[in-house]
Amino acid sequence: MKTGLFISKRLIRERSKGTSFSKPINTIAIIGIALGLAVMILALSILTGFKNEIRNKIVGFGGHIQVLNFDSNYSYETEPISSNHDFTEKLDKIKGFTNIQVFATKAGIIKIENNIQGVVLKGVGTDYDWSFFSKNLVEGDVLSLSDSIRSSSVLISGKVSEMLGLKLNDEFAMYFVQDPPRMRRFTVKGIYVTSIEEMDKIFVICDINQIRRLNGWENDQVSGFEILIDRFNEIDFMTFVVRDAIGYEVSEDQQQLKVTNIRIKYPQIFDWLNFQDTNVIIILVLMLLVAGFNMISGLLILILEKTNMIGILKALGSEDNLIRTVFMYQSMYLIGKGLLWGNLTGITIALLQKHFEFISLNPSSYYLTTVPINLDILHILLLNAGSMAVIVVMLVIPSKLISRITPVKAIKFD
Repeated sequence: MKTGLFISKRLIRERSKGTSFSKPINTIAIIGIALGLAVMILALSILTGFKNEIRNKIVGFGGHIQVLNFDSNYSYETEPISSNHDFTEKLDKIKGFTNIQVFATKAGIIKIENNIQGVVLKGVGTDYDWSFFSKNLVEGDVLSLSDSIRSSSVLISGKVSEMLGLKLNDEFAMYFVQDPPRMRRFTVKGIYVTSIEEMDKIFVICDINQIRRLNGWENDQVSGFEILIDRFNEIDFMTFVVRDAIGYEVSEDQQQLKVTNIRIKYPQIFDWLNFQDTNVIIILVLMLLVAGFNMISGLLILILEKTNMIGILKALGSEDNLIRTVFMYQSMYLIGKGLLWGNLTGITIALLQKHFEFISLNPSSYYLTTVPINLDILHILLLNAGSMAVIVVMLVIPSKLISRITPVKAIKFD
């Protein structure tokens, strides 16, 4: 066993049994490191959880990537394209794409007695992935669609339900301003709540065949395609893959397609989410500094307490590096203890919040009803490794104080 490690183990063992004056200082240093790491784990898990939840809700209304008619503007009254394109077969063979689904949109007005609300009727087909709405349904069920039978059932949001007084299985009329004006009657089959008010008060989900009938489209015409992918972080690359699969040629019916993604469509939301990273970085830096200075004070107390021992070791011929190693080993022991308690505290609080949701939020301000948690083992490992590395580096400078201690003065020190 190395000499420095042997001596540090003996000192740690003696300190745990005795009543040295450095013990409470070391305890404070351990608590500082533990609290700092716990706060960092909670801050990072809440931030990533918040970003994931908001991102998933935005994606749930429009997919990760959209393929539209090049002539379509930002209106919900879109120019149709054919649902028969060979790029879908190409994308099915590429890893990373989870679903390709058609959709169509049309603006309308719901009138219930004296209440009027403008909404967007979004039509989906049998290829639609219902996982998002299934997760956010509070009443009823998702739509059961068929290619041969046109369904009059719809999903509405809790916001629309509250504004218009609509309940499950209620019928209502929706009016469409066109030439000639048209009206359709729908039945509420399900009510969903996502807490994103801008989306909830707009979208009504229906059978895509209803929009085809209203617009006089053929059975193979749609507003566009929504494409879902595995990893949001790869959205820019996957958008390029879709563009490459489509190409830039104009089809026989003079349709030219354009490709966009949810980040381009809602830049203000994603810019706001990215801005949250700055807040977490500030928290991480502050917590590391607090933990580092706590540990520096602990190391200085250790050195002060064992000044006599340092003088004796120097008198016996020990080099400064050996003595410095003794105290660095003790410091790393204290850091490790602090990190252990910090992990236990941070992860426990995070798991309790994740499963019991005891901390709630105002959905009108945060788009969520409870504080979200995303515990990632890689994030936790990086926080531990980074904390250990930063604190150890900060301890190198005060440990050099040992080289200034002379044997004669140190042995007399009391």
